[in-house]
Order: sequence, then C-alpha cells, then structure tokens
Amino acid sequence: MAFRPLPARASAALIREAKPLKALFNQAQRLDRLQRLVESELQPAAREHCHVASWREGSLLLIVTDGHWATRLRYQQKRLLRQLQTFDEFTGLNKILFKVRPPTTPPRAPANPIHLSTASAQSLQETAEGIRDPNLRAALERLASHASPRKDAP
Repeated sequence: MAFRPLPARASAALIREAKPLKALFNQAQRLDRLQRLVESELQPAAREHCHVASWREGSLLLIVTDGHWATRLRYQQKRLLRQLQTFDEFTGLNKILFKVRPPTTPPRAPANPIHLSTASAQSLQETAEGIRDPNLRAALERLASHASPRKDAP
C-alpha cells in the first residue's frame, strides 16, 4: 500500500475553505486595517515604532519599540484617542494602552575595521618585493596600501 499525497491546492483556496486559517487570515487583515488607520494619525517619525497588537472591549493595545517612543505617544494619547474614535472601526474605543517591546531582531554588531600600522604595511611591502609570483605580489601590495596611521597611536 503506497502513500499518495493530497494534490496541492492554491493558498487562496486553503484560506477560504479551512476555518482556522480563514479566521486567522481575517484577524490579520483586520489588524492590518487598524494599523493603517493608526499610522494615518501618527507623526511620520513614530509610525515605524508603533504597531497594533489588539483591539477588543474598548481597549487598543499598541506595541512600541522603546520607552522613548512610548513616552512620546503617551503625551499624545488623548489627541490620538479622539482622532481614532472618528473611525467606524474604532467605535467604542475608551483607552489606548502602550506596551514596550524591543524589536526581536538582534542589533548588528558594528564592524570593527582592521587598522594596519605603517610598520606592518612596510613589512608587507618588503615581503612583496621578494615574491616572484605576480598574483601573490599584487595581493600583498594591495594589502600594504590599506595602511593608515591610527589616531590613538602616540
């Protein structure tokens, strides 16, 4: 007895037919619509730092990337509440809550540039002069050309 996989179906068909997926998709679309409405009332600089997490029972929960933006948005909370209440989607909005949640992607470590001292560059250049292989010689000369005096050197 051989296993026969079910034929592949289009993702749009799965979303329309599978009830759990349909409910999840509808919730995602609803949150996206609410996000766009909130962004329309925020200052342009604050938009990337504020995301709609939930809207239920008269309370809108916004996730903010750091305490600085949470504080700024709390100062604007009354104005934002009044403006959002004018939209049909926010009928019954009583309060806005802010939660600070830093981004989940780890920050990139700053690149540590390698400093090549003039003494090292001179050594590389002298070594390159004694090499017969033209490719290796050119590579050593290129490397030696990257020398720069360090600012913290005496």
